[in-house]
Amino acid sequence: MPRHERPYQGVLEVIGWTPLIQFRRITEGISTPVYGKAEFMNPGGSVKDRIGPAIIEAAERQGSLRPGGTVVEGTSGNTGIGLAIAATEKGYRCIFTISDKMSQEKVRLLKAFGAEVIVTPAAVPPDHPDNYVETAKRIAKEIPNAILANQFYNQANPEAHYRTTGPELWEQTEGRITHFVAAAGTGGTISGVGRYLKERDPSVRIVGGDPVGSILKEFAETGTINDSAPYKVEGIGQDKVPGTLDLGVVDEWRSVDDRSSFAMARRLTREEGLFVGGSSGLIVHVGLQIAREIDDPAACVVCILCDTGERYLSKLYNDEWMRENRLIEPARVTAESMVSVKTDGAPGSVVSVEPSTSVRAALRFITEHNISQLPVINEGDCIGHVAESTLMARVLENPTVLEQSVQDLMDAPLPVVDAHADLPAITGLLTRQNPAVLVRRDGKITGIITRFDVLRYVTG
Repeated sequence: MPRHERPYQGVLEVIGWTPLIQFRRITEGISTPVYGKAEFMNPGGSVKDRIGPAIIEAAERQGSLRPGGTVVEGTSGNTGIGLAIAATEKGYRCIFTISDKMSQEKVRLLKAFGAEVIVTPAAVPPDHPDNYVETAKRIAKEIPNAILANQFYNQANPEAHYRTTGPELWEQTEGRITHFVAAAGTGGTISGVGRYLKERDPSVRIVGGDPVGSILKEFAETGTINDSAPYKVEGIGQDKVPGTLDLGVVDEWRSVDDRSSFAMARRLTREEGLFVGGSSGLIVHVGLQIAREIDDPAACVVCILCDTGERYLSKLYNDEWMRENRLIEPARVTAESMVSVKTDGAPGSVVSVEPSTSVRAALRFITEHNISQLPVINEGDCIGHVAESTLMARVLENPTVLEQSVQDLMDAPLPVVDAHADLPAITGLLTRQNPAVLVRRDGKITGIITRFDVLRYVTG
């Protein structure tokens, strides 16, 4: 199908008409087709590109934003980028406030577009003066000819999705869409798209995904607002109810935890080739739940893929960060991995001696290699070991021992473990009598692990 056949007059014309892509691998065993609306293919990398021009143009029509003016907003990053793209083309200054919960990639990207960025603490209530939204309000009042984009209450936000995203989905699915799954940060996407789809077909189900810790699901179901709890997924969920969220068009809400959200985002990247953020993972997790439950090949489930995974390289795509936040299981430590760390990844080699080796030669090996014990190997098997402290004590008592063979003085053989043995199995064998264990792979002894090696490993 031909795409981009003619040149555009500016970057704003490229926003929208993002692809609708059917999932193949993550839906294995599910009869219901599930699609992703690839909003990360907008020029700014997110669904928020759609509302940036809409908000600025609405302010221009109202006369509140004049040439040379300033656009101010409290943002989780993506709206700021959408606003910055539009402001860049139209010649406006931008100032954005963003909480310190957000990734550094978002902060750097906003600055790359020429925006001024003020980072505020995340651990404050929504009405606190240092909250990122309250800070933005204050700045907008202090600067002449400045507007607050006010994405949480500005009806240009859901209206942009009513005019663009909703009609695109209806046309792309040829009216076959039965379920639309999104999440709510401001609520603009789910409200605008939901309203349009309901007008075309009232039977279309609008489903909202909400992070565990957000108040939106509970408020929608009970009408009560309790305290929110911290969560790691960015850009969605709330500790208050936005004015741009139309709860009347959402048929159902489902909560998803951080671990499930990030796991699905990583699956989308690795199995579908769709590099997305954690909010997309949450939404698709819900979409697959629904698809399994309805089990209908004639149905059509569409999920919004909110933004690109490039915003989260230091977080959900960083295994160390994920482990620190207990969002993936710690890496399994094996005998082979510990030997690999000791040898900088090179094939393991064990300094050992034969039974006939003299004590003098054994001590020389110990000194040259800066080790404290030597396995005694005979025809590939450990038949004993000699320790530096024991040999030195015997030599001091009787220097003629230097000419004896190590088999006359050796202690019991060191334990041998398979290369795939885990850390508890290794530490269980390390005693005062067994200062080290040998590692065997494919029938050959390939490494040695001492008590010091284990201590160094567990202390980082």
